[in-house]
Amino acid sequence: MSRESLKSEILKLLDEQNAILLAHNYQQDEIQEIAHHTGDSLGLAQVAAESDAGVIVFAGVHFMAESVSILSPEKTVLLPRVEAGCPMADMITPDGVQELRRKYPGGTVVAYVNTTAAVKAVSDMCCTSGNALSVARSLPPEADPLVMIPDQNLAQYVAGRVARKIVWHDGYCYVHHRFTAADVLEVRRRHPDAVFVAHPECRPEVLALADRIASTSGMLVFARETRSREIIVGTEIGILHGLRKQNPEKIFIPLSGDAICSDMKLTRLEDVRDALVNMGPVVKVPDKVRIKAKKPLDRMLAVPRD
Repeated sequence: MSRESLKSEILKLLDEQNAILLAHNYQQDEIQEIAHHTGDSLGLAQVAAESDAGVIVFAGVHFMAESVSILSPEKTVLLPRVEAGCPMADMITPDGVQELRRKYPGGTVVAYVNTTAAVKAVSDMCCTSGNALSVARSLPPEADPLVMIPDQNLAQYVAGRVARKIVWHDGYCYVHHRFTAADVLEVRRRHPDAVFVAHPECRPEVLALADRIASTSGMLVFARETRSREIIVGTEIGILHGLRKQNPEKIFIPLSGDAICSDMKLTRLEDVRDALVNMGPVVKVPDKVRIKAKKPLDRMLAVPRD
């Protein structure tokens, strides 16, 4: 079967099953091309919650499908490749959170959305890479120290920009953590007129060289608004599809062509088709976890953006 025929079959199945296909910005181009919506993990979970569709096919990784289940427990959430995980999310466990609470008594655990439902369930607040600064500023002084998990780089980014006592777990995203200042300087040497936008999951020395620091959704906004014609992109290369599609007149240069999340790239068109045919694999967060995990998400969603 040709790729176009397969896409047509998927679209037909989506219609028949009253389903929508959501794809993270790092997914394969062919998945993004037929998705009803593309975006970051939390934004897609919110889209799912607002949709009339009874079935959500999530092309992403496991914690993202869990977020959909947390916010939309009445819907069927399909994750075409159930083994697609997130090494950074796996770097912190509920037991690890309790250890941090013992180490920092009275602190407030702020969990990045890139965590499992079980970890969110034992946390106080959530944040995204796009709203981490707003979340940190919203908490009262007595909430300190803010114990940010699991990403050390996001935590250090926040710590350098808000007047709070912030401590962090030592987790990281292996894609962003491998970028170095030398990488930035070399790409800038080859593209002296380009601006550099970096994800907050990058190391501090990389962020120090950025013209703009932004989440994946923020990068899409920055690309539209900047007057620069050339943009160096410091994140996973899957985002290049959306950037180029929305800004065909601009040139996007990956900070590294090796910036690939292998878990994000697992999902293929065939997997999406099979998930719709078999109505599985299903991701369902049990209520005993879901109810607790929803509280820090709700607290985050109530925070006004700066």
